[in-house]
Amino acid sequence: MSIVPRSLSDQAFEVVRERILSTQIPPLAPIRQELLAEELGISKIPLREALGRLEQQGLLSSHPNRGFFVPAMTAGEAEEVFALRLKIEPDAAAHACLEAGEDERKAATAALAALETASKTDIHNAVRFNRTFHLSLVRPGGRHVTTQLVERLQVLAERYVRKHLEPEGREARASSEHHEILDAWLARDSARVADLLCAHIVSTLNDLRLQLEQIDHSGEAGQARVKRSRRPRK
Repeated sequence: MSIVPRSLSDQAFEVVRERILSTQIPPLAPIRQELLAEELGISKIPLREALGRLEQQGLLSSHPNRGFFVPAMTAGEAEEVFALRLKIEPDAAAHACLEAGEDERKAATAALAALETASKTDIHNAVRFNRTFHLSLVRPGGRHVTTQLVERLQVLAERYVRKHLEPEGREARASSEHHEILDAWLARDSARVADLLCAHIVSTLNDLRLQLEQIDHSGEAGQARVKRSRRPRK
């Protein structure tokens, strides 16, 4: 049996996905396919395949004759993604803590340690480690479909988590909550794991509601100013 290397499309998918999640490609930014293909050293065919997959995952949108662009972050999407996390992730972590073996328990502990280290050096890069930590809490137990669903929701939530951590003090609060969750998880206290994880997700969403409301209001105010500036002077 031979090992098949990752295709160019797979590699492009991962590179562009991380650029979107890290906001290197910001919301509403168009994807310049020719420039991006040249930068990655590939043809536009595998790049278009990768962009199509990213659109299926909700990280890109497209319009005929206008190509792909990064969708704006919206309160509606945040509500939907975090509501789905609430339905799946706490119960999944509660089940996994009862099934986790010693290696998986060490992996979860190491994932939080890596997140803590990254948070001290590069808070923007730390968001990726946040995803790794949350996934380490649901992987044990062999529920592969559930793990895949949680992973996809984590990816969709990542831009919002990054936004949530912008105000000063948010990272410290998240760190405290993560440690409480991990302690309960290692103690195999499934009920407490579910309760703490629910509270963690809800508190993040509540903060985001205020942040995204402010963005919506500022956007509406900006549009109103533009409309007024376009009015003909009498």
